Amino acid sequence: MNKGIYCSVITFLLLVVFVNINSCSKQQQIPVVSNQSVTSNVSDRSADSDIIGKIIVGYQGWFSAQGDGSPCNYWNHQNIELWPDTRDYSQTYAGSPFFQNGGYVISPFYGNLNNDKPAVMFSSYDYSTVMTHFSWMKQYGIDGVALQRYGSELSDPSLKAQRDGMIAKVSSAAQATGRKFYIMYDITGWTDFQTEIKTDWLSDIHSVVINSSYAYQDGKPVVCIWGVGVSGRPGDVNSWTDVLSWFKSQGCFVIVGTSADFSTDVINQKAYNTADMIMPWRVGNYGDPSLRDQKDLAYCSGRNIDYQVDIFPGYAFSNSDLSKPRNEIPRKGGSFMWSQFVAATNNKVKSVYISMFDEINEATAIFKCAEDKSMVPAGNYFLTLDADGTHVSSDFYLRLTNDGGQMLKGLKPYTAVLPTPFQ
Repeated sequence: MNKGIYCSVITFLLLVVFVNINSCSKQQQIPVVSNQSVTSNVSDRSADSDIIGKIIVGYQGWFSAQGDGSPCNYWNHQNIELWPDTRDYSQTYAGSPFFQNGGYVISPFYGNLNNDKPAVMFSSYDYSTVMTHFSWMKQYGIDGVALQRYGSELSDPSLKAQRDGMIAKVSSAAQATGRKFYIMYDITGWTDFQTEIKTDWLSDIHSVVINSSYAYQDGKPVVCIWGVGVSGRPGDVNSWTDVLSWFKSQGCFVIVGTSADFSTDVINQKAYNTADMIMPWRVGNYGDPSLRDQKDLAYCSGRNIDYQVDIFPGYAFSNSDLSKPRNEIPRKGGSFMWSQFVAATNNKVKSVYISMFDEINEATAIFKCAEDKSMVPAGNYFLTLDADGTHVSSDFYLRLTNDGGQMLKGLKPYTAVLPTPFQ
């Protein structure tokens, strides 16, 4: 690919990609995105607004299983805190090991849930799983996803191939369901951050931005760089500014993912001010949502930068880190998450990022999870949705997200009281 082509200039057709994925018992094929569809959908991007005023969810897509046809072909990212409700999946996998109790690896488990049904897991690499997830997104009013892409994984050939494969699957599922997606880089783990992220965009991502399912804002393909100004991430204010400026020079709409206290971080303001949009990460550092929104909005509006609020349902990480308490940031039967929607609505915030759709490792997932102890593997601890004493259906947080999104968009009346039925 000619690396000099700017990503805002459409000069080639999307390569037709066939990806076959093997499950335990059958082979699946991802529907092909036709050249005609791509061409017709990118001819006029001037009116596109796929991010501002929309509900976006973070999508990990990193769970794999032995026998799922993935490049890894092993159980990956199974150090989970929430157990998923797998009743809606057409293909599941048995034999998942649990990385529980501070990282101690328990042998693959072939037993039952407490309700005597088999304990099985999904694989994100199975296309039927991706379609199930995107069908939920369509059903519950989620406009699109930020597909995570980790610098720490891209030096490993099998993990990189896994991530590349997920782009094809997400792209196809998004088009099939009328959703949008964009790439969200987590810069953690890159040794030469400035060079590596540019190379990856030009060599592996650049071609997919003309897909009709790729998110555009103001006629520009969207990209998020997460980790700018965040402790422990590679780079400094100069290298971050360089990368953000480079993506803007490529014609991209650039979102910065940063720490919750970015507005008081004077040292790195040059980098923040380069962004088209700022999304401060609030998981584990949330404070008063109304005051944070006001402060962040004041910073962004004074610099002609768009603001995307981060909303999350709760947090826990005890199965991976024994020093962490169980149910560390309680969901409070949905009222914790609803208070964030209320604050955003009161402060007239337009754009929302939900942390996260499928993050069961840190218990921030809003997709369907175990309602109570009967739905988790026998003899093992997992956080359940009724942990705070209120029994809710497994799709409760999807329905809550839909209610919150419609209230924020003015499609439902404002209410400070959680309106979502528990069942």
